[in-house]
Amino acid sequence: MSEIERGRGVALWSQISGILAADILKGQLRQGEQLPSAQELAARFNVNRHTVRRAIAALEQRNLVRTEQGRGTFVQEQTLDYVISRRTRFTQNMRNLNVEADMEYLEDARELPPPPVAQALGLDRNEYVYRIETLDRADGHIVCHCTAYFPAARFVGLPAVYRRLHSVTRTLAEFGVADYERKHTRVSARLPDTTTARLMKQPTSRPVLYVQSINADPRGVPVQYGITRFSGDWVQLVLMADH
Repeated sequence: MSEIERGRGVALWSQISGILAADILKGQLRQGEQLPSAQELAARFNVNRHTVRRAIAALEQRNLVRTEQGRGTFVQEQTLDYVISRRTRFTQNMRNLNVEADMEYLEDARELPPPPVAQALGLDRNEYVYRIETLDRADGHIVCHCTAYFPAARFVGLPAVYRRLHSVTRTLAEFGVADYERKHTRVSARLPDTTTARLMKQPTSRPVLYVQSINADPRGVPVQYGITRFSGDWVQLVLMADH
């Protein structure tokens, strides 16, 4: 039997969206649970799939569900509070949230930096950097795509150490940088490029939180310039003046 009422002046997609939202808020659809397919929902409510898709889009706007390319639509889990402070560490942030963290090493290259990167690291345009690309997960979910730049002359052979340790903190410690602090953070919302969208398994039309950062050693010398693209579905940034 259909759970929607026709002819009462309320759009069918809006009724379906309301019914599914109530199921989510009452816990009948649990966090992380996959919703039935559009075809199954169309059969349940006796409507066409276009109507179902519009209902799902309304749920996405309310941040109640998320759609992953090639996988389906899922009830949105609670977002992670990612703290950005003087000492921002991904693994420590995840540990504080009691979340299992995992990093996937994608690639590295020794190259001449783009002008903004050279300026951020205090390098001449003809000084090389190491560029390292990684993908971070929390409890198995992709939360960010990271690009990190390091001065190649100061940290000779850094990519091999990073691949072995899977940690910026421990890698820099191997090169004598026992501590470092966040010198600069800039946050904006941007549409991901095709590479980031593919890696994070999201459409290019869905913005990411775009964080540019500079980390410096105790003398104030920059040791890392980073670009981190956070999934807005999974992460909300918490900016701390001092932590």
